[in-house]
Amino acid sequence: MTDRTSHQESALTVVLALAANALVALAKTVAAVLTGAASMLAEAAHSWADTGNEVFLLVAQRRGSRPADRSHPAGYGREIYIWSLFAAIGLFAVGAGVSITHGIQELVHPAPAENFAVAYLVLGIAFVLEGISFLQAWRQARSAAARRDRDLWEHILSTSDPTVRAVFFEDAAALIGILIAAAGIGAHQLTGSSAPDAIGSILVGVLLAVVALVLIDRNRRFLVGEAADPELQRAAVRALLALPGVARVTQIRLEYVGAGRLFLTGAVDLTGNPAEDQASHALAELEREIARVPGMIGAVLSLSEPEEPALTG
Repeated sequence: MTDRTSHQESALTVVLALAANALVALAKTVAAVLTGAASMLAEAAHSWADTGNEVFLLVAQRRGSRPADRSHPAGYGREIYIWSLFAAIGLFAVGAGVSITHGIQELVHPAPAENFAVAYLVLGIAFVLEGISFLQAWRQARSAAARRDRDLWEHILSTSDPTVRAVFFEDAAALIGILIAAAGIGAHQLTGSSAPDAIGSILVGVLLAVVALVLIDRNRRFLVGEAADPELQRAAVRALLALPGVARVTQIRLEYVGAGRLFLTGAVDLTGNPAEDQASHALAELEREIARVPGMIGAVLSLSEPEEPALTG
């Protein structure tokens, strides 16, 4: 799959999630006003936070896909992690903060709830819409994981595309949150006590906080420089050794500079022990050859020291 196709799939995933979350957030807000249920208010805050996050993710994709220029020779790919980080912080502050705060307030100052049928209807519709969005994210992630010969969970945590990870985690959390809210509202209806509803609101907030912290940590790691996994680095060594004129590879580092974008630095030993000017031209040609590989933004190669051990693919 080309980078363009992958980018289009990610954009479709985010747009679908944005549409679903906007509809669900509006419905949950109305239901929260009509029922007075703490869990429903927590779910409304959750969905509004997710809606705002999808907007951040769309901005991330647009700004991160800009081509390289003179001031940014490696491109703008890392900007996708900045905007995704904003989205994760928003989920933590708005979604988790509002849910936990309101749940605690409901425990301290309990209030009756009503119109439970409205709450169940909205939660049911929300589950279907969130499920459709989650299914799209799951399919995209599963397809990408199969191409990389990874299991789904490993791929979600390690993928360089933060939009896929964010939508997957947020939609999964949304589905779990709906079940928690339904259980809390059901317990409120059965017992007449608002405590289970309030506890449900707090649990939704804790769930969102955990998801947000995972997303924040993953974006932080890619921002400071995340190396490609060892198997990909070994494949890069094999590809370099297959290029004409390369006798040995002694150093290599593949670093993500955006979603599906890599920059290579390394040291190679050229065949034939060429003179300095010939070696310079040969290295420049190798760098251009590497930059033509899909997903490779560029490369910087130097000559190996004689005593350096060779790497094997």
